Amino acid sequence: MPTDPLAWETHDRDVAYSCPGFDVINESVRLPDGTETDFDYVSEPASVCILPFTPDGDVVCIEEWRQAVSRVNRGLPVGGTEPDDDDLEAAARRELAEETGHEAERLEPLVTVEPANGFADSVMHFFVAHGCRPTAQQQLDHNESIRPQTMAFDELLDAVRDGEIRDGRTVLAVSHYQLLAGETET
Repeated sequence: MPTDPLAWETHDRDVAYSCPGFDVINESVRLPDGTETDFDYVSEPASVCILPFTPDGDVVCIEEWRQAVSRVNRGLPVGGTEPDDDDLEAAARRELAEETGHEAERLEPLVTVEPANGFADSVMHFFVAHGCRPTAQQQLDHNESIRPQTMAFDELLDAVRDGEIRDGRTVLAVSHYQLLAGETET
């Protein structure tokens, strides 16, 4: 039980709604001032996002239809972990292959974030993949419409800078990667 004076006390927890990919959780809580109320949040398995570089230094991106915003979104391969994943790297390798048909020679962790911890328990693990080559066909889920494409990293960085790419996971991965690259140059 948390001991911080800001902590909420949870009395009851129910799954209010469940669908493939996430649950909506309803909790009865007591706030630090004694107020009792309900709190709802989205619960989902951990996810992985991959920044995949080809041997030539280009990035393997995807274009994907996103129903929630009614448009094609350009970004990076992303997907949830599954119970049979041995570890996070295995999940990243699987998602890269499924969404793009590419396999990486090596992966390295980039950063782990909680992208929306005000209303979701989501945890996203970012990886940089090196030496990515097309080795197979895509194996898309039934509800995925994805077109892989490669682009120069500088072009991707410019698209993030200019606000052309709005996918938060891609913006975070590219920005964090560029931030780390700047740190190694100083």
